[in-house]
Amino acid sequence: MVLEDLIRIKQAELARRKKHTLRCCMAAGCVSANAGSVKDALVKAVHEAGMDDQVEVRSVGCMRLCCEGPLVAAEPQNILYQQVTPADAPAIVAALEGAPCSVRQGDLNAPFFREQMAIVLENCGVVDPDRIESYIAADGYLAMRNVLREMTAADVIAAITRSGLRGRGGAGYPTGLKWATVAKTRSTRKFVICNADEGDPGAFMDRSVLESDPHRVIEGMIIAGYAVGAEQGFIYVRAEYPLAIERLQNAIRQAKQMGLLGSGVFESPLNFNIDIRIGAGAFVCGEETALMASIEGRRGLPRPRPPFPAESGLFRQPTLINNVETFANVPPIILRGAEWFAGIGTEKSKGTKVFALAGKINHTGLIEVPMGTPLRKIVEDMGGGAPEGNAIKAVQTGGPSGGCIPASALDTPVDYESLGQLGSIMGSGGMIVMDQTTNMVDVARFFMEFCMDESCGKCVPCRAGTVQMHELLKKFIERRATAADLPRLEELCDLVKSTSLCGLGQTAPNPVLSTIRFFRQEYLDLLSPGDPPPAPAP
Repeated sequence: MVLEDLIRIKQAELARRKKHTLRCCMAAGCVSANAGSVKDALVKAVHEAGMDDQVEVRSVGCMRLCCEGPLVAAEPQNILYQQVTPADAPAIVAALEGAPCSVRQGDLNAPFFREQMAIVLENCGVVDPDRIESYIAADGYLAMRNVLREMTAADVIAAITRSGLRGRGGAGYPTGLKWATVAKTRSTRKFVICNADEGDPGAFMDRSVLESDPHRVIEGMIIAGYAVGAEQGFIYVRAEYPLAIERLQNAIRQAKQMGLLGSGVFESPLNFNIDIRIGAGAFVCGEETALMASIEGRRGLPRPRPPFPAESGLFRQPTLINNVETFANVPPIILRGAEWFAGIGTEKSKGTKVFALAGKINHTGLIEVPMGTPLRKIVEDMGGGAPEGNAIKAVQTGGPSGGCIPASALDTPVDYESLGQLGSIMGSGGMIVMDQTTNMVDVARFFMEFCMDESCGKCVPCRAGTVQMHELLKKFIERRATAADLPRLEELCDLVKSTSLCGLGQTAPNPVLSTIRFFRQEYLDLLSPGDPPPAPAP
């Protein structure tokens, strides 16, 4: 495979395009809503209308507005049909030639779409995830070719460093610095791992990217392998994502067949292979040391650090671990330049961030916005606010590791530093909205119950502390708590946060602490009847 082959494949793919295209979302959300039957009905309607030579019905990935699925987009008319049923297919096909269509249409100029800036999601809902030719037609694997032919490993790391890209898995560690550490560690064997063990309640960003644009992630991993000197990659994905696994397997097979993966990538000295490892769904395996233990065939338990994976990771070899979104950012950075990426976002948080909007909000789905976008714009303008005219009460970011941000702080820009000041984190990108009917103490109890169940049990503070915190929260819900229980809960949160072994325990108290900080009165209102309230917090 050489550059001329990529050009030839791209030209052939573009030449097979027809006058009209009907893009049918076949991501998990729409598939669960019967999108497969919708696609079949569209193919049948096109045939019955005698338009096979004029219309392409293309299976694509997530088209973002998940609450309105199944979704079908018509090109070049630029129409998005919502809540499509198989019975709607003839009307949609007839409308391609100008006939009136009564099928519900979405407003592509609405803030939900207009305010987005697609980098990671630029191919989602556009390319066919099951056809490598569709990805190549969108300049897929061109960044990898440029890297292998025109850049040294040091050049690649320098570009990623200048871009300001930070890990999108939660901690926000500088990607270039992590790559540089792995690259300079001497070893005859190194590994690259894509962490696709997305376990936060309400989060579906990584799943959507893998289902919609798997080759983008593969290309990013190959570039990373070249930069750090690794020849083996692993994608660790949870078993609950069967469609993502299927499309990844197909993408890896196609890339190997074309010589884009395996030995002599792009007829260069680079050898790089990728294998998939399927996790059983343990939340703790999202922690990098537990993830590596699982890949090695051991129980997924975290270990103390140092040594860090960059120096001694998988099989005690230097290992680079990034998540799906981080790798998906790499090809566009190489193609468009580090300075282009660094010009997006804020001073310390560059680029865009993908969020999964869920909870009590009108427009649930997937969005990608520049770092620094205010929370208010995301949840009120793009998300359409709370349903039934209710007021937004809080926004939970970062999943069980994050915090609850009150409505009074909705003007906060979404970046690593600003969220941290509010006691929350960016996390992988889950964003759950709560309205005025939500009991914030019950929200804290829900997340603590999740952490309690998912604790691996290796360290006492997390194993026992999450149980005790859950019991205290339960006392409040059942109105059995006394005035002494609130300071006791705060003290326990501090203990678990300070002494737990890994990120699960260290961040488990965040939802509790943030709800106490911003919604303390709700805890006081749930004290046992007749029990005097404690003195106000200093």
